[in-house]
Amino acid sequence: MENFALIFSAIFIGYLIAKADAFPKNTPLILNQFILYISAPAMVLLQIPKLTFSFEVIIPVFIAWVVMSISALAVFYLSKLFKFTKEVTGALMLVAVLGNTSYLGIPIIQAYFGEGALGYVLMYDQLGSFIALSTYGTFISVYYSSAKEVDIKALSLKIVKFPPFLALILALFFIGTSFNPVVESVLSSLAGTIIPLALVAVGLQLKFRLPSEDLKPFALALGIKLILAPLIAIVLCYIFSWNSKAAQISVMEASMAPMITAAAVASMAGLAPRLSSAIVGYGILLSFFTTWVVYNFII
Repeated sequence: MENFALIFSAIFIGYLIAKADAFPKNTPLILNQFILYISAPAMVLLQIPKLTFSFEVIIPVFIAWVVMSISALAVFYLSKLFKFTKEVTGALMLVAVLGNTSYLGIPIIQAYFGEGALGYVLMYDQLGSFIALSTYGTFISVYYSSAKEVDIKALSLKIVKFPPFLALILALFFIGTSFNPVVESVLSSLAGTIIPLALVAVGLQLKFRLPSEDLKPFALALGIKLILAPLIAIVLCYIFSWNSKAAQISVMEASMAPMITAAAVASMAGLAPRLSSAIVGYGILLSFFTTWVVYNFII
């Protein structure tokens, strides 16, 4: 209960701050930069070494990519079926496929499964969602917004220079080992900042405006992200008879709301920015209910 109180309170605080215009407009950017460069790498270094080398570590990565791939195909096909514009299709290819597996995934899964689950969350997020955002997300934003070619070299550099990803590569060498208590204490303190800062940043960026002409793509996006995606993960676990904690956490990660950064990428590329923001805003609120339903189904 305390974790959920923190989630709702921090998001609401961020939303009120945005409404009151009390902080600078670039506050979400600053908070996200602090998280990306300090909080997230600290959490990766703290949690990943607690895992053990086994097939369980691969399950979240496998499920993440299968879920995103099938979701992208569903968006592509249904967008053609409903004759959505190129801009709307591009927006849906981002916000209906990429999930908020870190900023919301970490506090929500910690609330349900405890801190011991965070290693699997980070595997799903860093080797799944983040790489997909950096590669697939960049390609989609360029392809649907212009005729420019994707710069593969720049894309690769962006991935390998991303602080949490670098921390993940380093942390993989320390799986099964323990840090000095002083080092662990420092990492724990820094990692502890990720949840309140991330949730306040979420609240600062929430937008709910939605004109009537956007209702069909809006419903399609949330249907795919909040219903189809976890169903795909559940079916995968059933097919392979996976019922471990890693599998359960992967299903929960698949059920997370649309990624805020994906909406930001869509907006910067001119891909239906108002629709993208509304999908993320309403998706975050609805996801608290849908993740609860998914959790009670898989446990």
